[in-house]
Amino acid sequence: MGRAEEEGRAVSHGTARVNEPLRGVRVALLEARMESELASLVRRHGGTPVCVPAMREVERDCAEDVARAHAALRRAPGIAVFTTGVGLDRALHIADGLGIGAELRAHLARGVVVCRGPKPIAVLKREGLPVHVRADAPHTTRELVAALERVDVAERDVLFVHDGGGNRETAELLVRRGARVIDVQPYAWALPEDLAPLRGLVESILRAEVDAIAVTTQAQARHLFAVADTMRVRSALTQVLEERVIVAAVGPTCARALAQLGAPPHVMPDQPKMGAMVVALAARFARR
Repeated sequence: MGRAEEEGRAVSHGTARVNEPLRGVRVALLEARMESELASLVRRHGGTPVCVPAMREVERDCAEDVARAHAALRRAPGIAVFTTGVGLDRALHIADGLGIGAELRAHLARGVVVCRGPKPIAVLKREGLPVHVRADAPHTTRELVAALERVDVAERDVLFVHDGGGNRETAELLVRRGARVIDVQPYAWALPEDLAPLRGLVESILRAEVDAIAVTTQAQARHLFAVADTMRVRSALTQVLEERVIVAAVGPTCARALAQLGAPPHVMPDQPKMGAMVVALAARFARR
Protein backbone atom coordinates (compact mmCIF):
# COMPACT_ATOMS: atom_id res chain seq x y z
CA MET A 1 0.00 0.00 0.00
CA GLY A 2 1.37 3.44 -0.98
CA ARG A 3 1.48 6.54 1.16
CA ALA A 4 -1.30 8.16 -0.86
CA GLU A 5 -3.62 5.28 0.01
CA GLU A 6 -2.61 5.59 3.65
CA GLU A 7 -3.71 9.20 3.48
CA GLY A 8 -7.21 8.00 2.65
CA ARG A 9 -7.43 8.33 -1.12
CA ALA A 10 -7.67 5.36 -3.47
CA VAL A 11 -4.89 5.31 -6.05
CA SER A 12 -5.27 3.94 -9.57
CA HIS A 13 -2.27 1.95 -10.76
CA GLY A 14 -1.52 1.58 -14.46
CA THR A 15 -0.53 -1.33 -16.62
CA ALA A 16 1.43 -1.54 -19.84
CA ARG A 17 -1.50 -0.71 -22.14
CA VAL A 18 -4.87 0.97 -22.05
CA ASN A 19 -7.58 0.64 -24.68
CA GLU A 20 -9.27 3.99 -24.04
CA PRO A 21 -7.42 7.20 -24.97
CA LEU A 22 -7.57 10.40 -22.98
CA ARG A 23 -10.09 11.83 -25.49
CA GLY A 24 -9.23 15.51 -25.19
CA VAL A 25 -8.56 15.47 -21.43
CA ARG A 26 -6.63 18.63 -20.48
CA VAL A 27 -3.54 17.57 -18.55
CA ALA A 28 -1.48 20.24 -16.78
CA LEU A 29 2.25 19.51 -16.97
CA LEU A 30 4.65 21.50 -14.81
CA GLU A 31 7.22 21.93 -17.54
CA ALA A 32 7.84 24.48 -20.23
CA ARG A 33 8.20 22.60 -23.50
CA MET A 34 5.21 21.54 -25.58
CA GLU A 35 7.52 19.16 -27.47
CA SER A 36 8.77 17.42 -24.31
CA GLU A 37 8.57 13.65 -23.95
CA LEU A 38 5.71 13.88 -21.45
CA ALA A 39 3.69 16.33 -23.55
CA SER A 40 4.15 14.05 -26.57
CA LEU A 41 2.94 11.07 -24.55
CA VAL A 42 -0.19 12.95 -23.48
CA ARG A 43 -0.94 13.92 -27.10
CA ARG A 44 -0.25 10.37 -28.29
CA HIS A 45 -2.92 9.13 -25.89
CA GLY A 46 -5.42 11.69 -27.17
CA GLY A 47 -5.02 14.26 -24.39
CA THR A 48 -4.26 17.98 -24.53
CA PRO A 49 -1.10 18.98 -22.65
CA VAL A 50 -1.13 22.31 -20.82
CA CYS A 51 2.55 23.05 -20.20
CA VAL A 52 3.56 25.59 -17.54
CA PRO A 53 7.09 25.64 -16.05
CA ALA A 54 7.25 25.17 -12.29
CA MET A 55 11.03 25.16 -11.90
CA ARG A 56 14.33 25.93 -13.52
CA GLU A 57 17.73 24.36 -13.13
CA VAL A 58 20.35 26.67 -11.61
CA GLU A 59 24.02 25.74 -11.64
CA ARG A 60 25.74 26.01 -8.26
CA ASP A 61 29.36 26.89 -7.59
CA CYS A 62 30.61 23.67 -6.05
CA ALA A 63 34.23 23.69 -7.27
CA GLU A 64 35.52 23.78 -3.68
CA ASP A 65 33.40 20.75 -2.76
CA VAL A 66 34.62 18.82 -5.80
CA ALA A 67 38.22 19.63 -4.88
CA ARG A 68 37.59 18.46 -1.28
CA ALA A 69 36.12 15.21 -2.57
CA HIS A 70 39.10 14.67 -4.85
CA ALA A 71 41.53 15.23 -1.98
CA ALA A 72 39.64 12.82 0.28
CA LEU A 73 39.41 10.05 -2.30
CA ARG A 74 43.09 10.49 -3.15
CA ARG A 75 44.10 9.59 0.42
CA ALA A 76 42.41 6.19 0.34
CA PRO A 77 39.85 4.33 -1.75
CA GLY A 78 36.47 5.72 -0.79
CA ILE A 79 32.83 5.52 -1.72
CA ALA A 80 30.93 7.63 -4.25
CA VAL A 81 27.13 7.90 -4.23
CA PHE A 82 25.46 9.35 -7.32
CA THR A 83 21.78 10.26 -7.25
CA THR A 84 21.68 12.14 -10.56
CA GLY A 85 23.16 11.85 -14.03
CA VAL A 86 23.10 15.60 -14.63
CA GLY A 87 24.85 16.25 -11.32
CA LEU A 88 27.50 13.59 -11.96
CA ASP A 89 28.18 14.94 -15.44
CA ARG A 90 28.55 18.49 -14.12
CA ALA A 91 30.78 17.39 -11.23
CA LEU A 92 33.13 15.69 -13.69
CA HIS A 93 33.09 18.79 -15.89
CA ILE A 94 34.01 20.94 -12.89
CA ALA A 95 36.82 18.53 -12.02
CA ASP A 96 38.12 18.81 -15.58
CA GLY A 97 38.11 22.58 -15.25
CA LEU A 98 40.15 22.30 -12.06
CA GLY A 99 42.66 20.03 -13.78
CA ILE A 100 41.81 17.05 -11.56
CA GLY A 101 39.31 15.28 -13.78
CA ALA A 102 41.54 12.35 -14.79
CA GLU A 103 42.65 11.79 -11.21
CA LEU A 104 39.09 11.93 -9.87
CA ARG A 105 37.98 9.35 -12.42
CA ALA A 106 40.87 7.11 -11.37
CA HIS A 107 39.88 7.46 -7.72
CA LEU A 108 36.30 6.53 -8.57
CA ALA A 109 37.51 3.46 -10.47
CA ARG A 110 39.37 2.09 -7.44
CA GLY A 111 36.65 2.85 -4.89
CA VAL A 112 33.03 1.74 -4.45
CA VAL A 113 30.48 3.43 -6.72
CA VAL A 114 26.82 3.44 -5.73
CA CYS A 115 24.02 4.69 -8.03
CA ARG A 116 20.40 5.46 -7.25
CA GLY A 117 19.02 5.10 -10.78
CA PRO A 118 19.77 4.54 -14.47
CA LYS A 119 20.81 8.10 -15.35
CA PRO A 120 24.07 8.24 -13.37
CA ILE A 121 24.76 4.68 -14.50
CA ALA A 122 24.54 5.87 -18.13
CA VAL A 123 27.08 8.65 -17.44
CA LEU A 124 29.47 6.23 -15.72
CA LYS A 125 29.17 3.81 -18.63
CA ARG A 126 30.03 6.62 -21.03
CA GLU A 127 33.07 7.45 -18.91
CA GLY A 128 34.17 3.80 -18.73
CA LEU A 129 33.71 3.75 -14.95
CA PRO A 130 32.30 0.86 -12.91
CA VAL A 131 29.10 0.64 -10.92
CA HIS A 132 29.38 -1.62 -7.89
CA VAL A 133 26.05 -1.11 -6.12
CA ARG A 134 22.71 -0.22 -7.71
CA ALA A 135 19.51 0.76 -5.96
CA ASP A 136 16.49 -1.30 -6.95
CA ALA A 137 13.49 0.16 -8.75
CA PRO A 138 11.69 2.45 -8.27
CA HIS A 139 15.01 4.13 -7.36
CA THR A 140 13.74 6.28 -4.49
CA THR A 141 15.55 7.26 -1.31
CA ARG A 142 14.23 4.11 0.35
CA GLU A 143 15.88 1.81 -2.21
CA LEU A 144 19.10 3.82 -2.11
CA VAL A 145 19.28 3.51 1.69
CA ALA A 146 18.66 -0.24 1.40
CA ALA A 147 21.46 -0.57 -1.17
CA LEU A 148 23.87 1.38 1.03
CA GLU A 149 23.19 -0.94 3.95
CA ARG A 150 25.30 -3.48 2.06
CA VAL A 151 28.29 -1.11 2.03
CA ASP A 152 30.66 -0.67 4.98
CA VAL A 153 30.94 3.12 5.32
CA ALA A 154 32.35 3.45 8.84
CA GLU A 155 35.41 5.74 8.95
CA ARG A 156 35.45 6.03 5.16
CA ASP A 157 35.23 9.09 2.93
CA VAL A 158 31.99 9.24 0.94
CA LEU A 159 31.45 11.55 -2.03
CA PHE A 160 27.70 12.18 -2.20
CA VAL A 161 26.48 13.95 -5.35
CA HIS A 162 22.99 15.35 -4.76
CA ASP A 163 20.28 16.14 -7.27
CA GLY A 164 18.64 19.54 -7.57
CA GLY A 165 16.48 18.97 -4.50
CA GLY A 166 19.50 18.73 -2.20
CA ASN A 167 17.76 16.29 0.18
CA ARG A 168 20.37 15.30 2.80
CA GLU A 169 18.37 12.50 4.42
CA THR A 170 20.54 9.69 3.03
CA ALA A 171 23.81 11.55 3.58
CA GLU A 172 22.87 12.15 7.21
CA LEU A 173 22.16 8.44 7.67
CA LEU A 174 25.67 7.72 6.37
CA VAL A 175 27.15 10.19 8.85
CA ARG A 176 25.34 8.42 11.67
CA ARG A 177 26.91 5.18 10.46
CA GLY A 178 30.36 6.73 10.83
CA ALA A 179 31.03 7.95 7.28
CA ARG A 180 32.88 11.17 6.45
CA VAL A 181 30.51 12.62 3.84
CA ILE A 182 31.55 15.26 1.31
CA ASP A 183 28.38 16.77 -0.13
CA VAL A 184 28.41 18.00 -3.72
CA GLN A 185 25.31 19.63 -5.21
CA PRO A 186 26.15 20.81 -8.73
CA TYR A 187 22.73 22.33 -9.44
CA ALA A 188 19.52 23.35 -7.69
CA TRP A 189 15.89 23.56 -8.67
CA ALA A 190 14.56 27.09 -8.32
CA LEU A 191 11.26 28.75 -9.09
CA PRO A 192 10.92 30.21 -12.61
CA GLU A 193 12.05 33.81 -12.91
CA ASP A 194 8.64 34.71 -14.33
CA LEU A 195 5.92 33.39 -12.02
CA ALA A 196 2.99 34.77 -14.02
CA PRO A 197 2.38 31.52 -16.00
CA LEU A 198 2.45 29.43 -12.82
CA ARG A 199 0.04 31.81 -11.10
CA GLY A 200 -2.19 31.52 -14.15
CA LEU A 201 -2.10 27.73 -13.90
CA VAL A 202 -3.13 27.88 -10.24
CA GLU A 203 -6.09 30.04 -11.26
CA SER A 204 -6.96 27.60 -14.06
CA ILE A 205 -6.87 24.68 -11.62
CA LEU A 206 -9.13 26.57 -9.21
CA ARG A 207 -11.62 27.10 -12.04
CA ALA A 208 -11.27 23.43 -13.05
CA GLU A 209 -10.16 24.49 -16.53
CA VAL A 210 -7.82 21.51 -16.55
CA ASP A 211 -8.98 17.94 -15.96
CA ALA A 212 -5.77 16.53 -14.52
CA ILE A 213 -2.29 17.46 -13.39
CA ALA A 214 0.72 15.16 -13.79
CA VAL A 215 3.68 15.64 -11.44
CA THR A 216 7.12 14.16 -12.11
CA THR A 217 9.30 15.69 -9.35
CA GLN A 218 8.95 16.74 -5.73
CA ALA A 219 10.15 20.23 -6.64
CA GLN A 220 7.30 20.72 -9.11
CA ALA A 221 4.75 19.94 -6.42
CA ARG A 222 6.40 22.15 -3.80
CA HIS A 223 6.77 25.07 -6.18
CA LEU A 224 3.12 24.85 -7.25
CA PHE A 225 2.01 25.08 -3.63
CA ALA A 226 4.57 27.77 -2.83
CA VAL A 227 3.03 29.97 -5.52
CA ALA A 228 -0.46 29.12 -4.23
CA ASP A 229 0.71 30.27 -0.78
CA THR A 230 1.78 33.65 -2.19
CA MET A 231 -1.69 33.93 -3.75
CA ARG A 232 -3.31 32.86 -0.44
CA VAL A 233 -5.30 30.12 -2.15
CA ARG A 234 -3.62 27.02 -0.75
CA SER A 235 -6.77 25.65 0.92
CA ALA A 236 -8.84 26.23 -2.20
CA LEU A 237 -6.17 24.55 -4.36
CA THR A 238 -6.06 21.53 -2.05
CA GLN A 239 -9.84 21.17 -2.19
CA VAL A 240 -10.01 21.37 -5.99
CA LEU A 241 -7.18 18.86 -6.38
CA GLU A 242 -9.05 16.52 -4.07
CA GLU A 243 -12.53 16.84 -5.55
CA ARG A 244 -12.41 18.06 -9.15
CA VAL A 245 -8.96 17.68 -10.76
CA ILE A 246 -7.26 14.27 -11.05
CA VAL A 247 -3.73 14.28 -9.63
CA ALA A 248 -1.15 11.88 -11.09
CA ALA A 249 2.28 11.21 -9.58
CA VAL A 250 5.04 9.50 -11.54
CA GLY A 251 6.20 7.46 -8.54
CA PRO A 252 6.22 7.06 -4.75
CA THR A 253 8.61 9.94 -4.07
CA CYS A 254 6.30 12.39 -5.84
CA ALA A 255 3.29 10.75 -4.21
CA ARG A 256 4.75 11.28 -0.74
CA ALA A 257 5.55 14.92 -1.48
CA LEU A 258 2.02 15.53 -2.75
CA ALA A 259 0.52 13.80 0.28
CA GLN A 260 2.62 15.97 2.59
CA LEU A 261 1.34 19.04 0.77
CA GLY A 262 -2.25 17.92 1.24
CA ALA A 263 -2.93 16.60 -2.29
CA PRO A 264 -2.24 12.84 -2.35
CA PRO A 265 -2.53 11.54 -5.91
CA HIS A 266 -5.45 9.68 -7.45
CA VAL A 267 -3.12 7.98 -9.95
CA MET A 268 0.34 6.43 -9.62
CA PRO A 269 1.76 3.81 -12.01
CA ASP A 270 3.26 0.51 -10.89
CA GLN A 271 6.53 1.53 -12.52
CA PRO A 272 7.81 5.10 -11.96
CA LYS A 273 7.96 6.06 -15.63
CA MET A 274 6.24 8.83 -17.55
CA GLY A 275 4.71 6.49 -20.11
CA ALA A 276 3.25 4.30 -17.39
CA MET A 277 1.86 7.37 -15.63
CA VAL A 278 0.05 8.56 -18.76
CA VAL A 279 -1.37 5.06 -19.32
CA ALA A 280 -2.60 4.96 -15.71
CA LEU A 281 -4.14 8.40 -16.14
CA ALA A 282 -5.93 7.30 -19.31
CA ALA A 283 -7.21 4.21 -17.50
CA ARG A 284 -8.59 6.41 -14.73
CA PHE A 285 -10.55 8.60 -17.16
CA ALA A 286 -11.75 5.55 -19.09
CA ARG A 287 -13.61 4.40 -15.94
CA ARG A 288 -15.37 7.74 -15.46
